[in-house]
Amino acid sequence: MQFGMHMAGKVFFGKGQSAKVKDLTEGLGAKRVVLVTDKTMQELGIAERIASYVRQGGALVWIFDEVEPEPSVETTDKAAELARENRCDLVVGLGGGSSMDVAKAVSVLVTNEGSAAKYQGLGLVKNPGVPKIMIPTTAGTGSEVTFTAVLIRKSDGVKGGINDDKLYPDYSLLDPELTVTMPPSVTASTGMDALAHALEAYTSRQASPFSDMFAEEAMVRIGRWIRVATWNGDNMEAREEMMLAAFFGGVALANAGVGACHALAYPLGGMFGVPHGVANALLLPYVVRFNSIASPEKYARAAELLSGVSYEDWSLYEAAGSCSEVIEEMVLDLELPDTLDKLQVGIKEEHFEEMARKAMGVSRPMENNPRKMTIDDCVRIYEEAME
Repeated sequence: MQFGMHMAGKVFFGKGQSAKVKDLTEGLGAKRVVLVTDKTMQELGIAERIASYVRQGGALVWIFDEVEPEPSVETTDKAAELARENRCDLVVGLGGGSSMDVAKAVSVLVTNEGSAAKYQGLGLVKNPGVPKIMIPTTAGTGSEVTFTAVLIRKSDGVKGGINDDKLYPDYSLLDPELTVTMPPSVTASTGMDALAHALEAYTSRQASPFSDMFAEEAMVRIGRWIRVATWNGDNMEAREEMMLAAFFGGVALANAGVGACHALAYPLGGMFGVPHGVANALLLPYVVRFNSIASPEKYARAAELLSGVSYEDWSLYEAAGSCSEVIEEMVLDLELPDTLDKLQVGIKEEHFEEMARKAMGVSRPMENNPRKMTIDDCVRIYEEAME
């Protein structure tokens, strides 16, 4: 048994912790800050609230609120240019995974020349970035504790990540109160994204006792609380548990990686603009069904963690096979799309070959997958998901 462990910088969890950005700004001695966020955070007044805390910490603030749901290289470059022009010495990411991914990329683009596209890949960032503080407003991506920024290149529709230890946030402020504004559809899709992170890290070829511990804790919480958080969004206990689950899933992901579900989901985002959490939720049962015979112990255990039901009287492969059914039931309860045609974004069977080629090109998740997958396997999964 051999494995390494890595954690992001300091994390603060609990109601009201977002206000700590004032103390952190002051403690870091930051004087010029770019706040990376989206239009929704501006409209809700949350962006201005966080900006006011930063100002109380003694810094000037420039708000960049143009991050789109599936963030692009072009938008990231625009945010980086704003930070460079104003000589920003701190980046604050506020929002879901999209805003935090862009913020992490901006932090290293301030100190490294060129476009974000130049650094898509593994370990390509030369210089450390300026300090960065992440403040998630969704419970799903785990971006606040990972070293990845996933961006779409509009030039070719390919979705790729900047993967480098220099992207780990210095501080993360996990304030469950900020997630209460999420509507049910976003709560559901981001929560399923957290599940995809936890389950794929749990079954990854790179999994370790360390990552398993976090993945299991994430799955227990998601199985218990995702429905409550979605359909009773004012329930603060549910919001707290889901934010904790997303954090645990992010730690598992950062240490073990993800698998084929993420690779297969990338073309849905890159080619058709399907939100990442929605794509993962839709494809996860089909990928789990394909994978379960290759890692039956893990999938059987995952089924128990998610359902709260013991499968001790079942055969190992029956219990493993039930994992996809548990997730399918969850998707239906959350009223998320469960087939590709229900997305209504123009996906047709003639697209499957190109989608499969692009999915296979997402090499690290495919290499992590517990069962080897071919282009033909990818096409078959898309075909199953279409029906």
